[in-house]
Amino acid sequence: MEISRDSSDHFRSTITQWFILLGLVLGVTVTNGFARFSYGLMLPAIQAELNWNYMQAGWLGTINAIGYIVGAVFTMLIVQKFPSKYLFAAGLISTSVTLFLTGILVTIEAQFVLRFLAGLFGAISFSTAGALASTLFQDDHKMNALSIAILFGTGGGLGIVISGGIIPLLIDFYGNSVWPICWVIIGVLCVLFCPVGIWSVIKLPRSNMVAKDKQKIPFKSMYAIFTGYASFGLGYIVYLTFISAWMVSLQLSALSITSVWVILGLCICVSPFFWKPIFARFDDGAPLSFILIAIAVGTCIPVLFPSFMGLIVSAVIFGLSVFMAPGAITNFTRKNLHENNWAYSISVFTIIFALAQTIGPFAAGVLGDWLENIGASLLIASIVMMIGAFFAYSQKGMR
Repeated sequence: MEISRDSSDHFRSTITQWFILLGLVLGVTVTNGFARFSYGLMLPAIQAELNWNYMQAGWLGTINAIGYIVGAVFTMLIVQKFPSKYLFAAGLISTSVTLFLTGILVTIEAQFVLRFLAGLFGAISFSTAGALASTLFQDDHKMNALSIAILFGTGGGLGIVISGGIIPLLIDFYGNSVWPICWVIIGVLCVLFCPVGIWSVIKLPRSNMVAKDKQKIPFKSMYAIFTGYASFGLGYIVYLTFISAWMVSLQLSALSITSVWVILGLCICVSPFFWKPIFARFDDGAPLSFILIAIAVGTCIPVLFPSFMGLIVSAVIFGLSVFMAPGAITNFTRKNLHENNWAYSISVFTIIFALAQTIGPFAAGVLGDWLENIGASLLIASIVMMIGAFFAYSQKGMR
């Protein structure tokens, strides 16, 4: 009878943890999938409507990344005083409101402010999500690794599937001027996701995950994985910012563009199951290295094989790997650092990533304008990530 009761309690606890993970996933869908990558889908319409060049388009992406830096730094400071669960909820709500307002306040000045705020609030929630997911399934290392991978993969992938399935077709049917309505639709979806995300952090067990021991984090021994993650920030954002513009330059139809984005998002959603055994096996920089190689290959394929089929292959390879980079970092942190330092360490990683991400869109836009071909920027981004893969592979475990 006692065994049966224990088994029943374990089953209920497991189900509750899966529902908590669902709430965290929807939070990442808002702060990662919608807040950061829906812009790339609307970019061709915004460029045409406002007569922007690639540099101007990249600059608005850079503004978002600057906001992300500010949010990451703020999180690193504030996470030492407040539990991660409260920061996650506050960031989720603020990001949702900001995305809704992006479709309401359509002046260029307002767009710059709102893209900055979307980056800032999104970083607060995203920086703490990984630390929160790390507290789930503590008695099962494989399930813990899977939950981290699902958080980043399925969370971001779901946002891209929804955005990719709606935005290109709306713009094709109603014209470029409909892009503000697209933001309103995204904002409404974010608001609908908020209650589940808030419920999840309410249900999280009490934790002392407030960083206190910064001096015990061996940052000097982590330069290789820092470098690898910086190259990820520099490179991946070029693809997600400009791949729609590249497809438009190839004169692909709206249905073809939608198909590529939906396949990309679906592959991101299933990517956790592909990388789960690798996360479970390694405690060093190898997972990030393998991921960077895959992202680099996926990034250069559309340029080397500029066709619809080339883009499909690119979407599959890129999608199966891109959102696993934060998962690899969270996995490395969980296996090598004390629990009290998880949130702080991930915030440091996020700042390094955000600084690199800030450079990517603007530099790629300048290069694209100079060469009158954004494909060159995709190739450079691929090379940068291959270099990062080399550094990441040299990172050793620290326990």
